[in-house]
Amino acid sequence: MTHAAIADLREAARRRLPHFLFEYIDGGSYDEVTLRRNVEDLSGIALRQRVLRNVAGIDLSASLFGREWSLPVALAPIGLAGMNARRGECQAVRAADRAGVPFTLSTVSACPIAEVAAAARNPFWFQLYMIRDRAFMLDLMQQAAQAGCSALVFTVDMPVPGSRYRDYRSGLAGMPGLPGAARRALQGALKPRWAWDVGIRGRPHQLGNVAPVLNGRTGIEDFFAWMRDNFDPAIDWSDLDFIRSAWKGPLIVKGILDAEDARQAADLGVDGIIVSNHGGRQLDGVPSTARALPEIARAVGDRTVVMADGGVRSGLDVVRLMALGARAVLLGRAWAYALGAAGEAGVTRMLQIVEAEMRVAMALIGATRIDQIDESCLVQPRERNRF
Repeated sequence: MTHAAIADLREAARRRLPHFLFEYIDGGSYDEVTLRRNVEDLSGIALRQRVLRNVAGIDLSASLFGREWSLPVALAPIGLAGMNARRGECQAVRAADRAGVPFTLSTVSACPIAEVAAAARNPFWFQLYMIRDRAFMLDLMQQAAQAGCSALVFTVDMPVPGSRYRDYRSGLAGMPGLPGAARRALQGALKPRWAWDVGIRGRPHQLGNVAPVLNGRTGIEDFFAWMRDNFDPAIDWSDLDFIRSAWKGPLIVKGILDAEDARQAADLGVDGIIVSNHGGRQLDGVPSTARALPEIARAVGDRTVVMADGGVRSGLDVVRLMALGARAVLLGRAWAYALGAAGEAGVTRMLQIVEAEMRVAMALIGATRIDQIDESCLVQPRERNRF
């Protein structure tokens, strides 16, 4: 199958992955209203086409947190990504290195920090949740620092896990013990390429970073039980002091969806924020990222680096989010689909697609550098853009 677009990679992942894994990647919370809004609202943003602008030399390079990158995109943290391909996070970080973009390792990755660091040529970012066990959080941050991680992405929109109906319907959640394991094993057996690549050759199957505190429990149900029992609903803004005291590098807060919260984060001196609704996987019915982003970008100005994710299915969508106020864009499902479709080569192909689509979009809006992408590239001023 020719992978001409991210949609092609999604379809290839659907065909290759066990049903429960694809549904985990593809789904959102409750009735998935926000999941759909993320895509639909972003696709409804009209860019201003310009002509005769001399776009012979287009430069996509970006400077983020003291480092130069080839593209203004990063691979977002994806839980359980290592189950989509054999030792999947290691494959993805190699693809990100070659493309010159940041890779973000999830707390609940299949591959532990040290394994990903051994596969990486460049520093990567580490994503952290607020966990009840502060000593364990300190240990994770120390591991990330020792591995040379260049930024910490602190996710704040998950004090409790969202309710995702697809995970229950597929047998990923809500079916503990032998019945659930047997159902997932059957789904895996129906996908022989995945079963050989990941099921057999991809062992150990565990949450690499949290395995030490699971005391030998490695089943899928243990993943969800650990999240329910260990994420801290008592988190508040004062916890940023705890993070700052332990992490000396750039600190990025992920999960901001309200301008007041963005201002508070900027007031506390965080280095960056990621405007995000967790890909529509937490509270359903909240605004799309595209709708929330312009007000947030105006609220904080240049006091912190504003990034965004959610609903991105093309390089054109990256340009749209940047026109709405993002300095850089995180790709989540896009690389999860690509990894599930074709492993490392799939992630490489996805990034090639995004780069090519960005180049075309920039040429046709008359921009040759990413700092030229702003609200002037929209058909209407961003506060009046279609929603």
